[in-house]
Amino acid sequence: MAGPCAIGRLRPGGPWIGFRADGVAALAVGTENGVRLRPADDATRIALAIAYFDEAFDDPPPQLEATHEDVSALLRGVMDGEPDPARRHLLSEAVDAIDDGLARDVVTARLLSAMPQAPNEQAADPVDLLVALAEELLRD
Repeated sequence: MAGPCAIGRLRPGGPWIGFRADGVAALAVGTENGVRLRPADDATRIALAIAYFDEAFDDPPPQLEATHEDVSALLRGVMDGEPDPARRHLLSEAVDAIDDGLARDVVTARLLSAMPQAPNEQAADPVDLLVALAEELLRD
């Protein structure tokens, strides 16, 4: 496995949340005991990018901290597999915003517009979705 990329900590000094850095669609949660992985669908990968740019979590471990390039590559994987031209265009605009170094709020707005519609209200919030997935992964 290529090194994981952390976008933040779930709580101060606690487990971190992030993704695999090798292009495999996987959510990663790390503790002092190691890294746990689970497959990440498009909504999860976009939620990770939103949380990264929204700075929704506490600072990640510096040696694992994701970069803009890491997040851009994560989103390119979503964009490349998107069959709907309208959503692919929205994702392309978000990736361009990241690559162009646009402001975090601009990137976040573009990512939110590309987020798949959630079947329930709890999953509608990207950060809530990530916290729920991470806590479930930590219980397993």
